[in-house]
Amino acid sequence: MSVQTAGERLSPGQQIDDFLVWEPLHIGAQGILYRATGRDLPFPLLMKVPRLQSGETAESLLSFETEAMILPALTGPHVPRFVAAGDLSRVPYLVLEHVRGKSLESLLEDAPIPPPEVARIGAAVADAIHSLHRQDAVHCDLKPDNVILRPDGEAVLIDFGFSWHARFPDLFAEEERFAAGSVPYLSPEQILGVRGDPRSDIFSLGVILYEMATGELPFGMPDSDGGLRQRLWDDPDPPALLEPAVTPVLQEIILRCLEPQAEHRYRSAAHVAFDLRNPAQVPLTDRATRMRPGNFITRAGRWWKAHVKPLEAPVLVKRAIHAAPVIMVAVDTTHASDERQPAILQATRNMLSLSDEYRLVCVAVVPAPPLGSTGAEGDAALRVEHLTRLRSWTAPLGLPNQRLSLHVLVAGDAASALVDFARRNQVDLIVLGAPRPKQQPLAWMRSVASGVTAHAHCSVHVVRVPERPPPPGTTAP
Repeated sequence: MSVQTAGERLSPGQQIDDFLVWEPLHIGAQGILYRATGRDLPFPLLMKVPRLQSGETAESLLSFETEAMILPALTGPHVPRFVAAGDLSRVPYLVLEHVRGKSLESLLEDAPIPPPEVARIGAAVADAIHSLHRQDAVHCDLKPDNVILRPDGEAVLIDFGFSWHARFPDLFAEEERFAAGSVPYLSPEQILGVRGDPRSDIFSLGVILYEMATGELPFGMPDSDGGLRQRLWDDPDPPALLEPAVTPVLQEIILRCLEPQAEHRYRSAAHVAFDLRNPAQVPLTDRATRMRPGNFITRAGRWWKAHVKPLEAPVLVKRAIHAAPVIMVAVDTTHASDERQPAILQATRNMLSLSDEYRLVCVAVVPAPPLGSTGAEGDAALRVEHLTRLRSWTAPLGLPNQRLSLHVLVAGDAASALVDFARRNQVDLIVLGAPRPKQQPLAWMRSVASGVTAHAHCSVHVVRVPERPPPPGTTAP
């Protein structure tokens, strides 16, 4: 095959290595996307070719090299499947899965979007961001154009040309180039040239949530360096000021994501997803009811810090994710005097001592009442009763509201209910009790602990209580 000149456009029907190239689907600032076929794969393909014509900036090449390096290392349902990469000296290209669905950008044509829909979509995007961060990567260019929503509602992140990965060289940093994505979505850290902090993606997620909820961008479209830097110290107009339908809970979440100082934002995208899915559990601060930007003294302090104090080195991704776990404890609220309860409480206390950015989720599963035996009022009363018991169980821990949430699940299969809840809410660790000592080993195979351990997507810590020795002078049965 002849060498393809970097400036040439590909022609429909042209063969490049194992692939046939067809019509262009998108022409962007960094590259051109073509429909492609080849290798008899069970999913549709895209070929991405960088824009390297004369007069193009070096960022196009750096962006292509970055994506070619990072994308093959990523897995899971929230990124396109990588297929192949072309030799840069012959034909630079990437072949990847063509993700079917709608871009988030297209949905914004209907903005403002109702708060429940903002929460649903936002939680899906937060799931995708968290999956990326768990793989030691930061996207660095989150915007509606780079989010595809599959028909089942799952979000997929695309375009990793500006991304950062803990295990690979940062080409943009090595070239000492300003590697930033789209201006409206940039975090304060990126504006200052700091890459690799996962909280930057959380800031960009906040911009997306704000735009979905209000139909406006929180910081507009600044066309100067001074206008761009204002987000280092300024607050946007509260969302409810622009769109009265925005709930206090949604405003709380959005403004926390958009905090100018990274340490005041959510530490983990999983925490954002959890709050969006569980609005009744979100503790409200002054952000929730704010109807004007922050006060002058606060903004002046941020301005001073942005101009005088150098920005700290970015938080390592893996360290940041591990430092902000979602810990779920299964509590048996039907047997408050169970001898395992103190041991589970102590194990929970020990787990929480390892982090200052945890989210503790306490879950009780109660059997579904017989069909037709109780109405809505009876079901509500059952939940209230067990929520009260959960709150009593957690009282000795003395946790602040922003670290704790309580849930009662009504289900016939406790193990399946716990596993499903943990998966939906990005739980990192499940803590629960083993069967009573005298019941093992047969009871273990039939226990909730066995079912959760076998099917959980995350780590499971099973608390065992040693059998008490018989009193002196007695014979064990």
